[in-house]
Amino acid sequence: MVKSTLNIQSVTATKAANIIINFFSSINRIDDYFRLRKIERIKNLPTSIPGFDLEDEIFQNYEMSPDDMDIDVTQTDNKTFDTLLEKTASFSPDQAPGKELKLVVKEKNTNTILGFIKLGSPLINSKPRNNYLGDVPDLPIFNKRAIMGFNIVPVQPFGYNYLGGKLLALICCSHKVREMLNNKYNTKFCLFETTSLYGNIKGTSMYDGLKPFLRYKGDTESKFVPTLGEEAYFECKKIIEDDVQDDIIHKGASSRKMKITSKMISLIKTSLKESDIDLYEKFVSAIKKAESVTTQKRFYMSDYGFENARDVLLGKTDTLIKGQNYDKHDLENIITWWKKKATSRYNNLKGENKVRKELEVWNIDTINTIDIIR
Repeated sequence: MVKSTLNIQSVTATKAANIIINFFSSINRIDDYFRLRKIERIKNLPTSIPGFDLEDEIFQNYEMSPDDMDIDVTQTDNKTFDTLLEKTASFSPDQAPGKELKLVVKEKNTNTILGFIKLGSPLINSKPRNNYLGDVPDLPIFNKRAIMGFNIVPVQPFGYNYLGGKLLALICCSHKVREMLNNKYNTKFCLFETTSLYGNIKGTSMYDGLKPFLRYKGDTESKFVPTLGEEAYFECKKIIEDDVQDDIIHKGASSRKMKITSKMISLIKTSLKESDIDLYEKFVSAIKKAESVTTQKRFYMSDYGFENARDVLLGKTDTLIKGQNYDKHDLENIITWWKKKATSRYNNLKGENKVRKELEVWNIDTINTIDIIR
């Protein structure tokens, strides 16, 4: 049982504050943060066995035209998914809250992976979503029908050469994926949502230009402390929980890491304000700087072509009605739409001799050569 009021000793607050200050000291932009997390994570990736390299499962046939590709959406074992996603994604993926569905998109002729999708329960609150719905929804009703894209990551350079990010985003809006979710959770989903990864640090997103499948609904209001790195997080957590001799946040809490981080910051501030005003001010300054690194993110939604998704999400009805765009969300139609755009992109790159052919995966040798915002 977590105590109703927690307090930590000044020596505990000092140790934890210095760890957090040190972690955020070198971070000035969101790409600094992603690179720092990536460096930490790739050190723990398993080494490849000669002749059994997981990277061989990634698409590398850059002479193939999109018209010749046979796209499939399937699943793989968690270890392969998590390892290859870590090798591919610029950021370091954390556990998705609540519901979870992990998918790989494959090219069947080569039997290789084009990208990774991880879906989870939507974030608790979102201004663009609330504007769309007209108010904060009844969360139990909303969460039963909505899903969020947390990781939508094409392998590179498939993403660059073939608009791979757009393909994966479109697949998230397909009836095939919706039906996979329906079957897993015994409900009828009618909303997919996601946000741009880098926020307003970039003027565009791979989710732009995907109407009517996926539509931009505004920018989120982002002012939060980025997740601590694994070493800093667990060291601080242990120091504080050893002091209070209890869990900081109860074990069943959703978004547990985020809530624990917020609670640790609050406990440190309270203690330092009474015991060490100089360190308190230094700590508050570090936290404000960390908050400024996060940016507003572009928010996107898909109703899968249902004309009354909003009413269903608000609990006004349980019956979904197909709209004029419903059939466009069939996977076959989505892939046909993508192939037209991707072929144009690929042919233009080929004509300019700009097709990229070197596989981009994160490891200790590439950490400083791959563009973190790609």
